[in-house]
Amino acid sequence: MPANKESQITHPAPYQASEGEEYMNEAQKEHFREILQAWKKELMEEVDSTITHLKEEATNFADPTDRASQEEEFSLELRTRDRERKLIRKIDEALDRIDDDDYGYCEACGVDIGVRRLEARPTATLCIDCKTLAEIKEKQLGG
Repeated sequence: MPANKESQITHPAPYQASEGEEYMNEAQKEHFREILQAWKKELMEEVDSTITHLKEEATNFADPTDRASQEEEFSLELRTRDRERKLIRKIDEALDRIDDDDYGYCEACGVDIGVRRLEARPTATLCIDCKTLAEIKEKQLGG
C-alpha cells in the first residue's frame, strides 16, 4: 500500500488562468471544489473496501503466529484509514472555506496561497513562506 495516497489521486487538468484573471474567482473555486470532492470520494471508497476486507478476511487462526500476522495487517490498515479519516476532515474544511470565500488565502498572513501550491496541496491553509516558517519553528522546538 503506497504511503502517499495523494500521488494516486486523478486530478483534473491544471487550472489555466487567463491574463488579468481575479484570484479565487468562481471558475477557480469550482476547479478546486471538483479536485477536493473527487479526492474525498476516492478516500471514502477506500474506507468501504477496508470494511469489506476486514469482514471477509477475519479468521480465528489456531496458530498464534498466523493470528499475530493478521492482527498486524489489520492494525496497519486501520492506522492508514485513521490518517485518511483525518484527511477527509481537512478536505471537508477546505470545501467549507470555498463556500465561505476563505479558500486560497493564508490563515496566518492573509496573502494568496497561489493556484500552483493549491494544485499540489489542495488542503493547504498556509502560504509557502508561513509554512516554511512554521516548519523551522517546529524543528527548533523539537516537535
